[in-house]
Amino acid sequence: MPETTTPPDAALPESALDGLGTRPFGVYVHVPFCATRCGYCDFNTYTAGELGSGSSPRSWLDGLRRELELGARVLGAAPAVDTVFVGGGTPSLLGADGLAEVLDAVRGAFGLAPGAEVTTESNPESTSPEFFAGIRDAGYTRVSLGMQSAAEHVLRVLDRVHTPGRPVAAAGEARVAGFEHVNLDLIYGTPGERAEDLRASLDAVLAAGVDHVSAYALIVEEGTALARRVRRGELPAPDDDVLAADYELIDEVLAGAGLRWYEVSNWASSAAARCRHNLGYWLGGDWWGAGPGAHSHVGGVRWWNVKHPARYAALLGSGESPAAGREVLTGHDRHLERVMLELRLAEGLPLDALDPAGVRAARAAAAEGLLEPSALDGSARAVLTDRGRLLADGVVRRLVG
Repeated sequence: MPETTTPPDAALPESALDGLGTRPFGVYVHVPFCATRCGYCDFNTYTAGELGSGSSPRSWLDGLRRELELGARVLGAAPAVDTVFVGGGTPSLLGADGLAEVLDAVRGAFGLAPGAEVTTESNPESTSPEFFAGIRDAGYTRVSLGMQSAAEHVLRVLDRVHTPGRPVAAAGEARVAGFEHVNLDLIYGTPGERAEDLRASLDAVLAAGVDHVSAYALIVEEGTALARRVRRGELPAPDDDVLAADYELIDEVLAGAGLRWYEVSNWASSAAARCRHNLGYWLGGDWWGAGPGAHSHVGGVRWWNVKHPARYAALLGSGESPAAGREVLTGHDRHLERVMLELRLAEGLPLDALDPAGVRAARAAAAEGLLEPSALDGSARAVLTDRGRLLADGVVRRLVG
């Protein structure tokens, strides 16, 4: 991946703009603010004490507007936005009015396509019936709530501050406000989490009546408070066998309730309930990532913004791109990413995306129970089996040699 310096005006090579509009186009907005820092989190987030007096939600929003306007100039005849995803951080700390301003900025710069999917992440503790009604009126169509677990002792290990029952209540408030699509996030494999704790979390998810669930294995990221506790021996590292058993339990319970996997870590009750924004990532679409630390991709060029909100706002205030660097993906890079991402989907990867050696590797993987033989011979696609989902990264390595 040849790395290049992003020009101050953020101009992209003509090759990146070829085909713009023929691929899905989304906008990701990164909100870098959190009330507290969770011990497992290594995202680009800041508490009020960490920011000091040099940054604020208002200066961030001013910078965001400037970046979105910059994006519209760079992309020229960019298509209207198919999907918007506001993540963080804790977007709900902005309140309904702040999130309405965010969506107005996207709408003003790019426009929204008819039927656009507009998602915001929210912390259950910073939501209310009035909050959900406000963002629904503003044009949001989907809410993703951070639940993680229904077990209080698990939440304590993760340094989550919400009470165990609040995510379910918040999901109900969102549905009353008119949100048809509501997601709950789970984390499994936390030290001290028992099988009965995970089952209780799944029971709570089903009681919430949501149409989408994301479930991720806990990863101990270097530099986090959790990593320091594991290194000191205060907590055990997640166990791979336990993680596999947890995943199988999650899939069994959710499938039994009518939520089917469509990506290795995501389950939905119907095709309409799938997260279209994330599907854009997995299917090689284009997106502009706005906000401190956000990543973007257009036509094989990927870039990322400076991380600190004060630096981000200062660059945009001086009329410069906030990008810290970028890379132009080679044909091999793009092939590798396509295999890695599409194979994680329930529809799998077309065999014609593989070279002859990759096809041979796919047939060998099918013989070992990692890929569905019927899909290889019928629709000519590499589709992971249940066992293959547990070993997806290894299957990818085999298919790309």
